[in-house]
Amino acid sequence: MSSLPTIQQMMVKQFDLQIENLTPDATLESLGLDSLSVIEFMFNLEDELKIKLPDERVEIKTLQDVVNLVDKLLAEQKGPAQ
Repeated sequence: MSSLPTIQQMMVKQFDLQIENLTPDATLESLGLDSLSVIEFMFNLEDELKIKLPDERVEIKTLQDVVNLVDKLLAEQKGPAQ
């Protein structure tokens, strides 16, 4: 399952963006987000999705980069399927 719909909805609320502009290949810069906005959004994702972002810096340029990171963290958090 992809976290894309959840991330899109959060971005619509937090940044007053149009959902049709939130395509996976959209760059965060083209959406009008500066580095501080991205950091704040990632902290909100942590709180909302109950995930822990890595301490090391991760390159995030597109919405798909955010989705890939969140999906990876959610999968790791869930652990192996039983």
